[in-house]
Amino acid sequence: MDPRVCGVSALLLLLLHLLLPPLSSALPHRPSSNSTAGQINSNSVLVALLDSHYTELAELVEKALLLQTLEDAVGRHNVTIFAPRNDALERDLDPDFKRFLLEPRNLKSLQTLLLFHIVPNRIGSHQWPAPDSGPARHATLGSDHVHLTFAKGSGQKAVDTAEVVRLDDVVRPDGVIHGIQRLLIPRAVQEDFNRRRSLRSISAVLPEGAPEVDPRTHRLKKPAPPAPAGSPPALPIYDAMAPGPSLAPAPAPGPGGPRGHFHGEALVKDFIHTLLHYGGYNEMADILVNLTSLAVEMGRLVSEGYVLTVLAPNDEAMAKLTTDQLSEPGAPEQIVYYHIVPEYQTEESMYNAVRRFGKVRYDTLRLPHKVVAQEADGSVKFGQGDGSAYLFDPDIYTDGRISVQGIDGVLFPPEETETAPASKTVAEKKVVKAVAKPRRGKLMEVACSMLGAFGQHSQFSSCQ
Repeated sequence: MDPRVCGVSALLLLLLHLLLPPLSSALPHRPSSNSTAGQINSNSVLVALLDSHYTELAELVEKALLLQTLEDAVGRHNVTIFAPRNDALERDLDPDFKRFLLEPRNLKSLQTLLLFHIVPNRIGSHQWPAPDSGPARHATLGSDHVHLTFAKGSGQKAVDTAEVVRLDDVVRPDGVIHGIQRLLIPRAVQEDFNRRRSLRSISAVLPEGAPEVDPRTHRLKKPAPPAPAGSPPALPIYDAMAPGPSLAPAPAPGPGGPRGHFHGEALVKDFIHTLLHYGGYNEMADILVNLTSLAVEMGRLVSEGYVLTVLAPNDEAMAKLTTDQLSEPGAPEQIVYYHIVPEYQTEESMYNAVRRFGKVRYDTLRLPHKVVAQEADGSVKFGQGDGSAYLFDPDIYTDGRISVQGIDGVLFPPEETETAPASKTVAEKKVVKAVAKPRRGKLMEVACSMLGAFGQHSQFSSCQ
């Protein structure tokens, strides 16, 4: 080979050796942005989650909307994933707990649980602590900690209470995966599940009679006795609402009883976030939050103990609304009021009602209009004729105070049309002035009868 070529090559290598370290040290720290997504390649530990042993965990990561978070974490440093195998998530997991994790309103609990399985540094099998040295504590991506120990019975390496069944199952340049025996459950997620399972917020209570309301003042006729904090409201829901679309008093909402405090604003915010995460109901959420103040109003009502069922039209149905239907002052409020029922109804309760009674009329917050529900094609149909809508996405959100049911159409109250009278003749159209005779009292009748006996009643005009 030409010695000049060899000399040039050696010089280039020397220059690269001298220049690369300063360049690499001058590079800024990669921020957690969309640019890190380009650093994930086919040899990444995240791609390895799609292996046949861990497809259930990969599916949960996708449902929890954590892909971008994990890509950012892998782009910054190595990670260690303690991954339960598919059989641990399919057969060994409590069905009620799995249903709890997959509900849209429990998205935060699912994210907390999954991040509990990921440590933001590489932990190989040789880095486990010795059996006599005690557990090693490591921080997770979810701000919790896991402890690397040895199982007491079998002596196998373990993470908290789960034994490691496949050490260093997947080793990649950016991380390592250890297969574990079962799912790790943080204490916060377990407590949240226990609170939902206890059903304290939706426990059945005995119904109470409606209070007596003065229809002129919309106030109680008698002062209500003192009630403990959290008890059901004494006034009907229509009296508790802000001045709106010509509301009038109505029967008090049903069943009530002693209850605890309610954080209505948090519940309303929770169900609106659920609508956004569920997908297809962005327009309804936009009307509640941006175009009107109904979200604040609903939060105040729920805080006072009222219950609500929202019939939420999906985005496809809201797109069919015309400009004329929304241009009138207060039109969005009028539309939403007609889709709010002052009762707590679920898909099961409404379907059972229409199956039993045929047609059911539910009160709405747009008085005096009611929404008609009936059975149709194994579901519940609201409204009549062309303006009807089907129960499309049942039980999007149900927490005992607010129930959200997705429908595929926008409902409008039926128009009150008067039948046109038959054509009248010209003679019938003439206005006839009727002159009423003056009424005579009992005393005048007696006096006239006495005068008539003497033949003198003709002299008095009042006796004519």
